[in-house]
Amino acid sequence: MTIGVVFLVILGMFILQFRSLRLALISLIPNLISAAMVLGLMGLLNIPLDIMTITIAAITIGIAVDDTIHYIHRFNEELPLDNDPLAAMKRSHDGVGRAMYYTSITIICGFSILALSDFIPTIYFGLFTGLAMLVAMFANLTLLPLLLLLWKPRSAK
Repeated sequence: MTIGVVFLVILGMFILQFRSLRLALISLIPNLISAAMVLGLMGLLNIPLDIMTITIAAITIGIAVDDTIHYIHRFNEELPLDNDPLAAMKRSHDGVGRAMYYTSITIICGFSILALSDFIPTIYFGLFTGLAMLVAMFANLTLLPLLLLLWKPRSAK
């Protein structure tokens, strides 16, 4: 239930940030997917939610939301240049997309180091956080741009 409240608050923040319910809903989808996938996998594997494993969702949501905001902000800056959503998406990928990729890979590698621990909850924390960041990165670099192109922004003709 708490994670539902978190996503409602994030939706409200996106609405304020982007001044568009449609864009806020688009923004929420990649973040929901990354959190749901990792928490669902933990459920399938019967891994209990404890202080280490529940923190995975919080960290993932925080970083994935940050990536989403960066990408959409850049997309909204690029779109008015030629009013071509596809070109804006390509320019966004060349700029902020590249930074999101390298940042995410660095975070994934950093958390994966925790797999060398002798403490099982720390291993879970490292591996599942790395996996969650991988899913969030792919969702923000593939699904988010696709949704932006499918649901044409208002300034696009």
